[in-house]
Amino acid sequence: MTWLQTHLAVLPVLLPLFTAVALLVIGDGGSGASHGSGALSRSRLVSVGSVAIGLAVALLLATGAAEGDLRVYRVGEWPAPFGIVLVIDRLSALMLVLVQLVALPVLVYAGGGWDSQGRHFHALFQFQLMGLAGAFITGDLFNLFVFFEVLLIASYALMVHGHGRVRFRYGVPYVVLNLAASALFLIGVALIYAFTGTLNLADLALRIGQVPAPDAAVVQAGGMLLLVVFGFKAALVPLHLWLPGTYAAASAPVAALFALMTKVGVYAIVRVHGVVFGDNAGASAQMVESWLLPLALATCVLGALGALAAPTIARLVAWLNVASVGTILAAVGLLSPQGWSAAMYYMAHSTLIVAALFLLAELVGAQRGQAGGRLEPAGPVAQPALLGMMMLLAAASVAGLPPLPGFLGKLMILNAAFGSAAGPWVWSVVLSIGFLTLIGLARAGSILFWSVRVEDTATRAGASPRLIGATLSLLGAVIVLAVFAGPLKRYTDAAGLQLADREAYARAVFGSGAPASPVRPFGSGDK
Repeated sequence: MTWLQTHLAVLPVLLPLFTAVALLVIGDGGSGASHGSGALSRSRLVSVGSVAIGLAVALLLATGAAEGDLRVYRVGEWPAPFGIVLVIDRLSALMLVLVQLVALPVLVYAGGGWDSQGRHFHALFQFQLMGLAGAFITGDLFNLFVFFEVLLIASYALMVHGHGRVRFRYGVPYVVLNLAASALFLIGVALIYAFTGTLNLADLALRIGQVPAPDAAVVQAGGMLLLVVFGFKAALVPLHLWLPGTYAAASAPVAALFALMTKVGVYAIVRVHGVVFGDNAGASAQMVESWLLPLALATCVLGALGALAAPTIARLVAWLNVASVGTILAAVGLLSPQGWSAAMYYMAHSTLIVAALFLLAELVGAQRGQAGGRLEPAGPVAQPALLGMMMLLAAASVAGLPPLPGFLGKLMILNAAFGSAAGPWVWSVVLSIGFLTLIGLARAGSILFWSVRVEDTATRAGASPRLIGATLSLLGAVIVLAVFAGPLKRYTDAAGLQLADREAYARAVFGSGAPASPVRPFGSGDK
């Protein structure tokens, strides 16, 4: 194997890290730098080039993962479970591709002027990508916590980038709540480690089932704390209230990038509660079964109702993000490979479409004069045909109209739920929120494009080809999901089956080494 093939798995983490350091050295001309300043232009070029390379790396990893190989990278050549391991399977490879597909157009969009509103936008953006990539490929719980913190610290600064009273108003609670969630994360991890002696995910999947019943209660408590943490990150009811205001207050490119952060919570729930605490977890098996699905369905309903009552376009999109997370977790809550497959496909669709909608919301608001993104009558937009068609395409896919990927993803979820005890509930909620979403988006579209005051003049703000092109590229990626739905579904089906094969995952992580020793009770020592 060549050097590149050997170290390809670690590049999604190292590439944004080195790029961020380089960007800090280059500088960006300071706060308020002119749109075309030399330092800022160089930062844009380096940042966009790095993300383009990252997309190529992610596609290479996904191509290898599609063949069924699990690529394991042992940092420092320390054997598992004692060393740090990065694992690329079908699910993590899919998430890496999704990160780069969102990041590239969002970064191009930000180059239209948002990156000049404060210091070090591109360096912070790269640190965020580093945290996202690391969270998706790490092979142990503690490093999942570490990468969570990396992406969160970057998100704190990006949230208030460009300043403004509203951003600080929502940014401070966002930081405080995430710090509290991080503390709970450490407590949950400590409880699990105390009774298993490991945090390696492959090792945990083997050991959890060996924990005797008295100690299993403490392990389950740790697992439930992690569900609270991951549910907060994913905006699962009742931990969702922070998201609509926070995402609506952020700048459009930052909110679009944040669409990926809720998916980190979803991913962690799949890895930890779907796999580690899965069928073979003994007394702790499927411990979230009675919690996850009802909460996910409630998230769907509240997200759709929030979108109906939203006063601005940005808040409407933020509530749609909450509803989409609920839909994904409803599929995850079925706790079956078929449900996980449907969740993966729908997650790819919802991430791309929500990111596109955040950008589109700003484009429309910029052309409505003083009304901005408020859902009230205002002057006509300067590009009604183009922006109207973009909004119609996005709305149709979010609502689940055929033949768009929103429809296909929901059809996969309904099919996965068919015949299960919770099937009638899943069918009722998924179909109902599609109808409610359609009403909410129809209401918004009629106000934005039909309820116009003819005495107001249109403005060409936001009509830049750079901004339009970046948004169209995200919508184009959504169309690709529909065109290649067959191959993608075969990929996600295989990914769901791969997640259920814990023994194969453990063999890949441990390599030729022996699996971990049996669990010893907490506090026991060598005699």
